[in-house]
Amino acid sequence: MSVTAIVLCGGRSTRMGQDKGSLPFGSESILERVTRILGGISDEVIVVSRRAQHTPAHVTVVHDPIEDQGPLAGIAAGLAASRSDVNIVVACDMPLINPAVLQRMATLIDDSDACVAIVDGHASALCGIYRSRVAQAAQALLDSGERRVMRLLDQIKTKRVDAALFRDIDPDLETFISVDTPEKYADALERLGGQSP
Repeated sequence: MSVTAIVLCGGRSTRMGQDKGSLPFGSESILERVTRILGGISDEVIVVSRRAQHTPAHVTVVHDPIEDQGPLAGIAAGLAASRSDVNIVVACDMPLINPAVLQRMATLIDDSDACVAIVDGHASALCGIYRSRVAQAAQALLDSGERRVMRLLDQIKTKRVDAALFRDIDPDLETFISVDTPEKYADALERLGGQSP
Protein backbone atom coordinates (compact mmCIF):
# COMPACT_ATOMS: atom_id res chain seq x y z
CA MET A 1 0.00 0.00 0.00
CA SER A 2 1.38 3.39 -1.04
CA VAL A 3 1.32 5.86 1.83
CA THR A 4 2.19 9.56 1.90
CA ALA A 5 3.00 11.38 5.14
CA ILE A 6 1.83 14.97 5.53
CA VAL A 7 3.32 17.20 8.22
CA LEU A 8 1.45 20.37 9.18
CA CYS A 9 3.80 23.14 10.29
CA GLY A 10 2.30 26.35 8.96
CA GLY A 11 0.93 27.68 12.24
CA ARG A 12 2.20 30.71 14.13
CA SER A 13 3.12 28.78 17.32
CA THR A 14 1.57 31.51 19.44
CA ARG A 15 1.36 29.44 22.63
CA MET A 16 4.99 28.34 22.31
CA GLY A 17 6.20 31.84 21.48
CA GLN A 18 8.52 30.61 18.69
CA ASP A 19 8.45 28.24 15.73
CA LYS A 20 7.82 24.79 17.23
CA GLY A 21 9.30 22.85 14.34
CA SER A 22 12.70 24.51 14.69
CA LEU A 23 13.08 23.74 18.40
CA PRO A 24 15.93 21.34 19.20
CA PHE A 25 14.94 17.80 20.10
CA GLY A 26 17.88 15.52 20.72
CA SER A 27 20.37 15.95 17.90
CA GLU A 28 17.85 17.45 15.47
CA SER A 29 14.94 19.86 15.35
CA ILE A 30 11.40 18.71 16.09
CA LEU A 31 10.47 19.04 12.41
CA GLU A 32 13.56 17.13 11.30
CA ARG A 33 12.73 14.36 13.75
CA VAL A 34 9.09 14.08 12.69
CA THR A 35 9.93 14.03 8.98
CA ARG A 36 12.71 11.48 9.52
CA ILE A 37 10.41 9.11 11.42
CA LEU A 38 7.63 9.48 8.87
CA GLY A 39 10.08 9.03 6.00
CA GLY A 40 10.78 5.54 7.28
CA ILE A 41 7.16 4.41 6.85
CA SER A 42 5.97 6.38 3.82
CA ASP A 43 6.72 6.75 0.13
CA GLU A 44 6.83 10.54 0.30
CA VAL A 45 6.82 13.19 3.02
CA ILE A 46 4.95 16.41 2.29
CA VAL A 47 5.47 19.39 4.60
CA VAL A 48 2.78 22.07 4.56
CA SER A 49 4.62 25.18 5.72
CA ARG A 50 4.59 28.94 5.80
CA ARG A 51 6.45 30.47 2.87
CA ALA A 52 9.38 31.77 4.94
CA GLN A 53 9.77 28.63 7.02
CA HIS A 54 12.90 26.48 6.95
CA THR A 55 12.15 22.87 5.98
CA PRO A 56 14.32 19.75 5.68
CA ALA A 57 15.87 19.08 2.27
CA HIS A 58 14.42 15.59 1.77
CA VAL A 59 10.74 16.54 1.77
CA THR A 60 8.19 17.92 -0.68
CA VAL A 61 7.06 21.37 0.42
CA VAL A 62 3.63 22.87 -0.26
CA HIS A 63 2.10 26.06 1.11
CA ASP A 64 -1.38 27.01 2.21
CA PRO A 65 -2.94 29.08 -0.59
CA ILE A 66 -3.91 31.57 2.13
CA GLU A 67 -1.85 31.58 5.32
CA ASP A 68 -3.24 31.65 8.87
CA GLN A 69 -6.34 29.61 8.06
CA GLY A 70 -5.45 26.91 10.58
CA PRO A 71 -4.77 23.19 10.32
CA LEU A 72 -7.88 22.49 8.22
CA ALA A 73 -6.26 24.49 5.39
CA GLY A 74 -3.04 22.55 5.88
CA ILE A 75 -4.89 19.26 5.62
CA ALA A 76 -6.62 20.42 2.43
CA ALA A 77 -3.35 21.56 0.84
CA GLY A 78 -1.41 18.46 1.86
CA LEU A 79 -4.05 15.99 0.68
CA ALA A 80 -4.46 17.86 -2.61
CA ALA A 81 -0.72 17.48 -3.24
CA SER A 82 -0.60 13.78 -2.33
CA ARG A 83 -0.22 11.04 -4.93
CA SER A 84 -1.38 8.33 -2.51
CA ASP A 85 -4.88 7.28 -1.54
CA VAL A 86 -3.89 6.78 2.10
CA ASN A 87 -2.10 9.54 4.00
CA ILE A 88 -0.65 9.89 7.48
CA VAL A 89 -1.36 13.43 8.72
CA VAL A 90 0.68 14.65 11.70
CA ALA A 91 1.17 18.08 13.25
CA CYS A 92 4.83 19.12 13.43
CA ASP A 93 4.68 19.47 17.21
CA MET A 94 4.34 15.71 17.88
CA PRO A 95 7.98 14.58 18.19
CA LEU A 96 7.23 11.39 20.16
CA ILE A 97 5.25 9.69 17.38
CA ASN A 98 5.70 5.94 17.24
CA PRO A 99 5.77 4.76 13.61
CA ALA A 100 4.22 1.40 14.56
CA VAL A 101 1.15 3.20 15.92
CA LEU A 102 0.67 5.10 12.66
CA GLN A 103 1.16 1.96 10.59
CA ARG A 104 -1.44 0.11 12.65
CA MET A 105 -3.86 3.01 12.36
CA ALA A 106 -3.47 2.93 8.58
CA THR A 107 -4.55 -0.72 8.54
CA LEU A 108 -7.69 0.17 10.51
CA ILE A 109 -9.12 2.74 8.10
CA ASP A 110 -11.07 0.11 6.08
CA ASP A 111 -13.38 1.94 3.66
CA SER A 112 -13.60 5.07 5.81
CA ASP A 113 -12.44 8.53 4.74
CA ALA A 114 -10.38 8.97 7.90
CA CYS A 115 -9.24 7.06 10.97
CA VAL A 116 -8.40 8.89 14.20
CA ALA A 117 -7.72 7.81 17.76
CA ILE A 118 -9.81 8.92 20.72
CA VAL A 119 -7.44 10.09 23.44
CA ASP A 120 -8.86 11.23 26.80
CA GLY A 121 -12.28 11.53 25.20
CA HIS A 122 -11.14 13.67 22.27
CA ALA A 123 -10.36 12.81 18.65
CA SER A 124 -6.68 13.30 17.86
CA ALA A 125 -7.44 14.83 14.47
CA LEU A 126 -3.90 16.07 13.82
CA CYS A 127 -2.36 12.62 14.16
CA GLY A 128 -4.47 10.40 11.95
CA ILE A 129 -5.04 8.71 8.62
CA TYR A 130 -6.87 10.48 5.81
CA ARG A 131 -7.74 9.50 2.26
CA SER A 132 -6.79 12.00 -0.44
CA ARG A 133 -10.42 12.44 -1.46
CA VAL A 134 -11.00 14.27 1.84
CA ALA A 135 -9.22 17.29 0.30
CA GLN A 136 -12.42 18.26 -1.47
CA ALA A 137 -14.53 18.17 1.69
CA ALA A 138 -11.89 20.13 3.60
CA GLN A 139 -11.71 22.78 0.88
CA ALA A 140 -15.49 23.06 0.74
CA LEU A 141 -15.57 23.76 4.47
CA LEU A 142 -12.85 26.38 4.12
CA ASP A 143 -14.76 28.03 1.28
CA SER A 144 -17.82 28.22 3.54
CA GLY A 145 -15.80 29.97 6.26
CA GLU A 146 -15.41 26.93 8.52
CA ARG A 147 -11.98 26.43 10.15
CA ARG A 148 -12.57 23.57 12.61
CA VAL A 149 -11.00 20.22 11.81
CA MET A 150 -13.57 18.52 14.05
CA ARG A 151 -16.27 19.77 11.69
CA LEU A 152 -14.50 17.93 8.90
CA LEU A 153 -14.42 14.70 10.92
CA ASP A 154 -18.15 15.01 11.53
CA GLN A 155 -18.89 15.57 7.86
CA ILE A 156 -16.87 12.71 6.35
CA LYS A 157 -16.95 8.99 7.14
CA THR A 158 -14.57 8.93 10.10
CA LYS A 159 -13.56 5.78 11.95
CA ARG A 160 -12.83 6.63 15.57
CA VAL A 161 -10.77 4.06 17.45
CA ASP A 162 -9.93 3.90 21.14
CA ALA A 163 -6.30 4.87 21.70
CA ALA A 164 -6.07 1.95 24.12
CA LEU A 165 -5.68 -0.22 21.00
CA PHE A 166 -2.12 1.09 20.75
CA ARG A 167 -0.95 0.72 24.35
CA ASP A 168 0.83 -2.56 23.59
CA ILE A 169 3.26 -0.65 21.35
CA ASP A 170 2.99 2.82 22.92
CA PRO A 171 2.16 2.28 26.63
CA ASP A 172 1.94 5.99 27.51
CA LEU A 173 0.37 6.99 24.17
CA GLU A 174 3.23 9.42 23.57
CA THR A 175 2.41 9.40 19.86
CA PHE A 176 -0.51 11.71 20.56
CA ILE A 177 1.33 14.25 22.72
CA SER A 178 1.50 17.68 21.09
CA VAL A 179 4.28 19.99 22.24
CA ASP A 180 2.55 23.36 21.93
CA THR A 181 3.65 25.11 25.14
CA PRO A 182 7.06 25.53 26.83
CA GLU A 183 5.89 23.22 29.62
CA LYS A 184 4.87 20.44 27.22
CA TYR A 185 8.16 20.88 25.34
CA ALA A 186 10.12 20.43 28.57
CA ASP A 187 8.07 17.34 29.42
CA ALA A 188 8.69 15.84 25.96
CA LEU A 189 12.43 16.41 26.32
CA GLU A 190 12.31 14.52 29.62
CA ARG A 191 10.43 11.68 27.93
CA LEU A 192 13.02 11.63 25.13
CA GLY A 193 15.62 10.73 27.73
CA GLY A 194 13.85 7.42 28.20
CA GLN A 195 13.90 6.37 24.56
CA SER A 196 16.31 6.21 21.66
CA PRO A 197 16.49 9.46 19.65
